[in-house]
Amino acid sequence: MRPNRPIYLDNHATTPVDPRVLAAMRPWWEENFANPHSVEHAMGRAAEEAVEAARAEVAGLVGAEAREIVLTSGATEANNLAIKGAARFAAQQGSERRRIVTLATEHKCVLESVRDLAAEGFEPVVLPVGPDGLLDPEVLRDALDDRTLLVSVMAVNNEIGVIQDLAAIGAMAKQAGALFHTDAAQAAGRIPLDVEEIRADLLSLSGHKTYGPKGIGALYVRRRPRVRLAPLFSGGGQERGFRSGTLPAPLVVGLGEAARIAATEGVLDAGRIAGQRDLFLAALEREVPGLRVNGNRERRVAGNLNLTFPGGVDAQAILRAAPGICVSSGSACSSAEVEPSYVLRALGIPDSEARATLRIGIGRFTSPADAERAAALLAAAWREAVAAEH
Repeated sequence: MRPNRPIYLDNHATTPVDPRVLAAMRPWWEENFANPHSVEHAMGRAAEEAVEAARAEVAGLVGAEAREIVLTSGATEANNLAIKGAARFAAQQGSERRRIVTLATEHKCVLESVRDLAAEGFEPVVLPVGPDGLLDPEVLRDALDDRTLLVSVMAVNNEIGVIQDLAAIGAMAKQAGALFHTDAAQAAGRIPLDVEEIRADLLSLSGHKTYGPKGIGALYVRRRPRVRLAPLFSGGGQERGFRSGTLPAPLVVGLGEAARIAATEGVLDAGRIAGQRDLFLAALEREVPGLRVNGNRERRVAGNLNLTFPGGVDAQAILRAAPGICVSSGSACSSAEVEPSYVLRALGIPDSEARATLRIGIGRFTSPADAERAAALLAAAWREAVAAEH
């Protein structure tokens, strides 16, 4: 890390590209820049082979077959394709199933996709979560019936880091005859994922949440029993007709390399990151009495801390007083909004406390020195903000 560079603790917004990923991508920009669909010549065939090798790595990360992976521009597109594609295909086939079940704490692109479908005659059901951010299985059970088409529940929450019980949710969805989709953008590479164990029909992934490049992601689409989707847009019919458009070979290769690294090193990564998180939290709690961790403290991804600071100070005031740290006050996809986090509201946290909350994302390249230094800087910033407030 360059001297005087801010300490980066916003790994839920995006992760840095792993140097090994960057090295894997570079030749496909500089040496073989061919279109991977131009299989009439040698360079095109080589690009196609690289894309297919990467697809296999992505599939391996989630226990899928390579041909079940549809490459997209990211998790937002994958989520839209999963939810809208499944709903519209079912409607085209005359299905009477119209209910789509999701959680109040889902990513905006999931919530908005579900709400958009209301205008097409579907029934959105947005379930609450408990104060710890977890879904009560009985609440889901009560929402499921023979009208349910799809259940969409995020694997790991992007703000509070809690891990939902995907196996139980998938089993209940199957029992109701519904499809099960999970947004696994924050989970892939951080926790073990197996589409067979969780009985997922659809699963969304993002490159830039797994130390890969921005602009690339994937959607797992189950083959047996076969899941069918209506495409979001028209084109040349690439990606089994689900997602037309020329594939960006360098980005696909980067996604594949990131998936390979995550599959081989993810468990070790998680253990080390959890250690850095605990070091950071212990140091900060010593300096900030009354600091609160939001979300279940056991069922959470290793690098996440969602922290409410005491003293009635605004999180933005703490951030202004700590320019040497990169953290956020909520989801990067909603950070331009003035309103407090809808995720924290769903946990029953008052707006005044939600405004005093920061999201910490510790990652692969966070050092123990970074963790200790960041805790000291945040504690000092909080004291400065409290003093200014009073």
